[in-house]
Amino acid sequence: MKNLRKILYPLSLVYDEITKARNKAYDKNIITKHTFEIPVIGIGNLSMGGTGKTPMIEYLIRILGKDYRTAVLSRGYKRKSKGFVLADANSTFETLGDEPMQYYRKFENITVAVDADRVNGIKRLLEQDPGPEVILLDDVFQHRKVLPGFTILLTSYDKLYTEDTVLPAGDLRENSSGAKRSQVILVTKCPEKLSETEQFEIAKKLKPELNQTLFFTTIAYDNKVRSASGTIPLSELRNYEVLLVTGIANTKPLTQFLAQKDIKFEHVRFPDHHNFTAADIQDIGKQYERLQSKKKIVLTTEKDYVRLYPRVGENTYFLPIETAFIANEKDFNKLILDYVRKNTRNS
Repeated sequence: MKNLRKILYPLSLVYDEITKARNKAYDKNIITKHTFEIPVIGIGNLSMGGTGKTPMIEYLIRILGKDYRTAVLSRGYKRKSKGFVLADANSTFETLGDEPMQYYRKFENITVAVDADRVNGIKRLLEQDPGPEVILLDDVFQHRKVLPGFTILLTSYDKLYTEDTVLPAGDLRENSSGAKRSQVILVTKCPEKLSETEQFEIAKKLKPELNQTLFFTTIAYDNKVRSASGTIPLSELRNYEVLLVTGIANTKPLTQFLAQKDIKFEHVRFPDHHNFTAADIQDIGKQYERLQSKKKIVLTTEKDYVRLYPRVGENTYFLPIETAFIANEKDFNKLILDYVRKNTRNS
């Protein structure tokens, strides 16, 4: 793989120049950027995925949704519908995409919509009665037609954007200089006990601007696995045979966590946002049947569960996760709430 990436490096130089030219056109207003009168918070990354955007958006929903009418707008990656779609009781992951469907199922007090045209999507949301008071814009960095009032950039602890290169030799969708467009940089998926010395060393690598604030987060796993039929304490999974099925970009934190908990599992891995076919479901079923124990489950991520259940039966469970701050959580919350308060129409 390393040799292949070396061969592809000249193509990365070409790709880099193309994305730089595009970004320069936006920066100089040669291509129009749209702004809106209500708070718009953009969440994104520079890499191909696996940085933890979904739990970060859920974190923002939790701190904003109780006081503000909050909407989440996503493009709805790999959905089968077109144009603007507002989530409702008839929605499925096929009409919304897996992540928006997860938000809709999980949070009753928010509005969820998808539209590849973010400008149109925001305009359509503002036409709702009542309209949102704050919009969370998913995957914002490569969709620059909307200029968020506040932007959060995510980078994974085990693959910082400063240690990567652009496609196809690396995983970056644009040069790491794009990080300057954010107000906050979040290093995600850190070890739970990340020392201040390690944080300082990472800060030296990222070199945040004076107007940027750097935070460190980790993954907080639930103490139970959940399904439509009930829950199982995580501690009891040591007594189960587990078939782990994933369709996410970065499985390493999850597999390491399960191993640390002494949970034995067989891992069936699919690509990120995989659209499980009937043949896939049949194959998963066959591998599940081969497990010998009477105590056995299919375990997956919450995002994959949206696409898998009920196609693989009641013994399919997911392990919920949340974003947890290693330090300075109140400072982060204050940054977000201050921005929203200052920019709401009735402020």
